[in-house]
Amino acid sequence: MEASPERRWRVPPGHMAVKCAAAAAVTALVVLYSHDPQFLFLAATAAIGLNALALRDLVAPVRLAADGDGLTLVTGYARRRRLRWDEVTAIRVDERRRLLLHTRILEIETADDLHLLSAFDLGGDVHDVADELYRLRARTSR
Repeated sequence: MEASPERRWRVPPGHMAVKCAAAAAVTALVVLYSHDPQFLFLAATAAIGLNALALRDLVAPVRLAADGDGLTLVTGYARRRRLRWDEVTAIRVDERRRLLLHTRILEIETADDLHLLSAFDLGGDVHDVADELYRLRARTSR
């Protein structure tokens, strides 16, 4: 019996590098301008947020993995959740236009949850990822 191929989608390394650099820069500002209480508060808040985002990318860079048995998703901050294909009730792409923005989100729905992944999470076009998930799911349902 042939093993099912596994596909993984991850945060692009370039995005991780930018987040880490921004976190380091804002953290340096906290140190350099620690004498100004108002600036210190704003910079510390930004540094905490950026460091949390950068750390999440380093701890859980693979946001979605799929194989013949199902999906593995990152939920919450960095927890992984395994879903069998029969637990997935829908896979779809939600597209919205607001003002000058055009957003596309991959939605993976289960009976009790909705998982949302953007192109920034997946490192690729959400339509391509959805198509690949449809193909993997169809191969296993035979």
